[in-house]
Parts: sequence; C-alpha cells; structure tokens
Amino acid sequence: MKRTATRLADSRELIYYDERDDAVRDAVDRRELPPPPATPQLRHDPLTDEWVAVAAHRQSRTFLPPANECPLCPSTPDRLTEIPDTDYDVVVFENRFPSFSQRDAWLDIVTLPALNPIRAAQGRCEVVCFTADHDASFATLTPGRVRTVLDVLADRTATLATIPEVEQVFCFENRGIEIGVTLHHPHGQIYAYPFLAPRTRAMLAAARAHADRTGGRHLFADVLAAERSAGERVVVSNEHWTAFVPAAARWPFEVIVAPHRPAADLPSLTDEERDAFGPLYLEVLRRLDGLFGVPMPYVSAWHQAPVRTGRDLSYLHLQLFSIRRAPGKLKYLAGSESAMGVFVNDIAPEHAARLLREADAT
Repeated sequence: MKRTATRLADSRELIYYDERDDAVRDAVDRRELPPPPATPQLRHDPLTDEWVAVAAHRQSRTFLPPANECPLCPSTPDRLTEIPDTDYDVVVFENRFPSFSQRDAWLDIVTLPALNPIRAAQGRCEVVCFTADHDASFATLTPGRVRTVLDVLADRTATLATIPEVEQVFCFENRGIEIGVTLHHPHGQIYAYPFLAPRTRAMLAAARAHADRTGGRHLFADVLAAERSAGERVVVSNEHWTAFVPAAARWPFEVIVAPHRPAADLPSLTDEERDAFGPLYLEVLRRLDGLFGVPMPYVSAWHQAPVRTGRDLSYLHLQLFSIRRAPGKLKYLAGSESAMGVFVNDIAPEHAARLLREADAT
C-alpha cells in the first residue's frame, strides 16, 4: 500500500492510499475555498459527567447532493471535488465540517456557569472514501479492498493516537438516509476524541468489575467464548473471527464481529487476521441486505482501546447494527431509549441471529 499525502486548497490534509506502488498522485486542488472553521467547543454536562461538542458550522454542511454533484467522487475537468485526482483507491482527508479539530482559534464566545466548564474541542475528524465508484457500497467491495481499508484505518488510528490531546480513536461507517447519512458515496469517518466516549467508559468499568470478581479474567473474552460455545446467536465464523448477535442486543439487528485473539486496537491485528476479516464481514453485510431484499441502513462502529487508559481491559470488536426492524418499518428511539437510555428490543436476539443465518448471502 502506497501512501501519498497532499494538501487541499484550504490547507486540509488529504492522503491517497494506493494498492499499486507506481501510482502517481500530483494533482492539485484548484478550487477557491474559504479557510477551515474555528475549532468547535466542548461543554461539560455536570449532571451526567459527559462532554458535548458544539459545532454550529456543521449546519451548513453538504446535504444529500445528486450524484453529479457528489464531493467524494474523483475530480473531472468540468467539476472539482474534495479529491483532486481523476481516480483513487482509498482516500482519507480532514473533514471540511469537523466536530473536532486543531485550528489555532476556537469558539470561546460565551460565559457558562462554573459547573459547566468549556474548552476547545481539540481532536480531528476525517473522511475515509472506500472507493471511487459512487454507486458501490461496502458490501460490494472485494476482499482485497476491504483489507486495504482495514490497513488504512489501522494506519490512521496509530497516527491520530500520537496527537497529544487525543484520548480515543473511533472509526465508523454510517449507511443509508434512514441512519442520517448526508452523502450517498460509500465512505466512513474517523473521530479522534479528546476524551473517552461514555460507552467506552461504561465498558471499561464493567470489564474492571469483572476482572476484580474473577481474579483477572477478561470480560469480553469470556463473553466471546460463551457465545462461540453456545452457537445459538452465532451468524458466521472462520479461523480468526466470529460474528454473533449479542444476547442483550439493543437494536433489531445487531452483530458483533470480534477476533478470536485478544487485540487492543486495529494496529494490533496480524496480517492473517486482517486477511480473514474481509470475507466474513462481507458475508455479514450481504446477509443484512438479503434479509428484506433492500439495502439495510446501518452503523458499523469499531470499538478500540483508548490511547492511554484501560488498554489492558479493552478488546477490539466491531459493532454493526440497523434500525430497520421489518420491511417498511424502522425502530425509532422514543422516550425510554432517548431520555433514559433504556432500550426495548422488538426482536429476540436468537430470532434475529436465525434470520441472518437463513438470509441470502449471494
């Protein structure tokens, strides 16, 4: 994989990741762009001990443009996009509308009560374009391209972890307008947080409590072993990975994809594990799409160890979930889920696993 870094017209970084060593990436971004926005704010909620990013400039971000105006397609002589070249394999660039960034200026424009500290949202947000093909999806990528994407995410994780303010690197993909996607082109994102996300803090606390109760046993490893042994909720597995529906799934269709060997983060995966991931994950995605015969909206989220905290308690895994519960029906987060964080699942996890095993994976 060849890595070529360049700068866009407004100084944002863009990196080409090519599967050919002879790729030449010397195209120049010829657009006239305004400077990037100031770094957003972080405001602390003392009632939940959580940080909230305030990034008002995101109100003006591009929203569901037609295919001939897609900013993630390669540039052409007649239309300039975020990618200056006329073709690419995988591209990563700084988000033009970031929730976290490292600009010198930040929006310290209000005075809040003493109980609500405010600080700059120091971090980084990146866009990962999986393919130049606008009409593709992750499920239609080749296993080789999936391996490239995995290598790219590992490379970005290692790089972003060196930023002094960053505490956690989160790689994810949103797919489908039902999920809230604002661009149709197949792409993912990377958020480098300057704090630990609430879910990560909760998982680390549960892992620590389990280790204390059991003389040092690893919680996720024990959960994975139990699921592999029971088999009832396993969707598919191979030598290095298992995909299963968690016993307490919150979403109608939710799958955890985990390596059999404990790994803290994506850079920790071996070549064999990286090669084995693609075929299994693509099968899971095809089964989701085959479930109701329409493309399944989903969130695909990599849970990695924080940069400095709780790495011994962490276990790399991918959480894949959809809000579609039946043909033409979505699960909306209503009062119990949105206000109290108490999920009610309409589909038994065992039934969901059986439906996915029986779904068309071609």
